[in-house]
Amino acid sequence: MKPEESLSSSKDDPDSIQPIIPVVNFHLWQACNFRCKFCFATFSDVKSTILPKGHIPLDQANQVVLLLAEANLKKITFAGGEPTLCPWLPELVNTAKNSGMTTGIITNGSKLNREYLAKFEGKLDWIGLSIDSINSETNVKAGRGKNSTIVPNEKYYQELCLMVKESGFKLKINTVVHAFNKNELISDFILGAAPLRWKVMRVLPVDGQNNIHYPQLEVTDSEFESFIKLNTTSGNTLNPIVEDHDNMRGSYLMIDPAGRFFDNVSGKHRYSLPIIEVGVNEALKGIKFSHIKFIQRNGQYNWS
Repeated sequence: MKPEESLSSSKDDPDSIQPIIPVVNFHLWQACNFRCKFCFATFSDVKSTILPKGHIPLDQANQVVLLLAEANLKKITFAGGEPTLCPWLPELVNTAKNSGMTTGIITNGSKLNREYLAKFEGKLDWIGLSIDSINSETNVKAGRGKNSTIVPNEKYYQELCLMVKESGFKLKINTVVHAFNKNELISDFILGAAPLRWKVMRVLPVDGQNNIHYPQLEVTDSEFESFIKLNTTSGNTLNPIVEDHDNMRGSYLMIDPAGRFFDNVSGKHRYSLPIIEVGVNEALKGIKFSHIKFIQRNGQYNWS
């Protein structure tokens, strides 16, 4: 059986055979310099139990990437925490690109400058920026900032998006809708930034990750729908890829800082065995994923 053709989705359901999701998010770095209250990937549970440093060493991370490429994964996005805090991120991107994968990072943008971006020239394809609001007060409330020295606003994000595009990278923007930004108009900014993809996600409760803050961040069905309507009917704007709770659960292939696949199908993280110990195919049996949901949320597109 070829890895790219079919895999068991879970050891709980060994008869469920389906195509593998060809895109993976590697959350390689637990630490973050922002404190976004809605974050579903704090991995404090991982750091407090099996990974005190919050990341595996370079050689193991590199091995994970190579194993993913050997299993015919087509695209890898490095995430966190904040992946740009990882000193060997350029090396991992280089490994993935040399192995034939489309490469990307998802970042809060706080460490990006032209000198840093030059390290990725010819190797990094996509840069995803997390932009939830262009209002500095909203960002402060949500925890999106660095010790009050970086409080993102519209000008900050405009310059960041322009720098990414002028440096030759494909730009996408991720927006999380929560109680503090649910009534804000951001589509005019998005139109000006002109990303190739704009993804709008409803704040997702994940037990053990953001459940302490979630009650003050929750948005209702109607509030989420209102945000989408407000930001898609205000003129010629880029229509977002909309992801509600059901769209997100089980539709992603994700790896934690310890090098294990994980899912959020049950409302909390479930982790597989380490990939470098058992291989990609065996590790995938420890999680649930849905290739159908991946397609339904527009996960398959011309990323190359």
